[in-house]
Amino acid sequence: MTAGGASLASSLAAFAPVVLQSDGGGSGGAGPTLLPETIANLLGLQGVLGDVVGGLIGAFIIANLMLATTAVAGPWAKRKITAAFTDRIAVNRIGPFGLLIIAADAVRLLSKELVVPEGVDRPAWDIAPLILPFSALLGFAVIPFGSGLQLADPETGLVFVFAVSSIASLGLIMMGYASNNKYSLLGGLRAVASNIAYEIPLVVTAASVVLFTGTLQMSGIVEAQTAPLVTIAGVSIPSWFAFVNPFAFVLFILANVAEVGRNPFDIPEAPTEIVAGYQTEYSSVYFVLVYLGEFIHIFLGGAIAATLFLGGPAGPILPGFVWIYLKMWAFFLFTQWARSAVPRLRIDQFLDVGWKGMLVLSFANLVLTAIIVGVLAQ
Repeated sequence: MTAGGASLASSLAAFAPVVLQSDGGGSGGAGPTLLPETIANLLGLQGVLGDVVGGLIGAFIIANLMLATTAVAGPWAKRKITAAFTDRIAVNRIGPFGLLIIAADAVRLLSKELVVPEGVDRPAWDIAPLILPFSALLGFAVIPFGSGLQLADPETGLVFVFAVSSIASLGLIMMGYASNNKYSLLGGLRAVASNIAYEIPLVVTAASVVLFTGTLQMSGIVEAQTAPLVTIAGVSIPSWFAFVNPFAFVLFILANVAEVGRNPFDIPEAPTEIVAGYQTEYSSVYFVLVYLGEFIHIFLGGAIAATLFLGGPAGPILPGFVWIYLKMWAFFLFTQWARSAVPRLRIDQFLDVGWKGMLVLSFANLVLTAIIVGVLAQ
């Protein structure tokens, strides 16, 4: 396609064959070798044993990568970014650039006494903090990191990642109920209200991408964004859905920020109103798990947004893994900017934006996308 050639409409027509696919498998081929299979082949293992060992090692690699990322983002990067926005000096005394604050915070928090309040529902109180990080880590099982770095690629990958990430809502309401604290209970109720109000627009907006690709498979969604959308002066703009449908991209990002609880949507924690909400009664290792789950969910939200709208691991020169990692960090930086620059909404404003604004706009976007796809598919 040349600079003065086909119009944007004809560029979008390239999606029509993808929409009309009946197998729902993206490329229709065997696809790249998945990480567990690669590991099993390297170890010379076959059959069920190879699948189990390869899957466990692959899950260990991906989980530790995200845990290490969160360890950098939470204790160190968050403080540095917030300080930069507010013209302050952040951690700079412990190690080079203050990086050893990561180890110092880990020792400090894990060595604290675990205080158990009176009257808590102990089984639920103990289990709830575990649900948050594990629900987020499960979501990374289907995220395509490029170059075969993907644990699984089921045909319903998009449904899977939304389903497992929403399990966190159960953990939040359990924390609020089991803590025997009115502020914790309010925080848990607010968390459920916000997740319902914004998860529906999130999923409906993601459905508009599925209409374009004709598949729920994550690799298929990435593959549908590989062709150039338009070429101007020799520079090709990729057919990322952020360019194809920027309105849907903005909706998805806003709903995503609400899902991970960052300003102006941090109503479930709201320190000025309900102390810390659902996590008020948690300390020591349990607080670490809650904090860990919160930040892993931010990076999972960035990974989903990158996969659906930013071509996943696609990018020039650098390996695909590097690109999707940078896109995840870009989403994290955006959430930290919002945390420092955007004031919190009131609970009534928060719910009004979700139910009366985002929900209506997401369905309008879905209907418009269906019309466009229907016209292109003819």
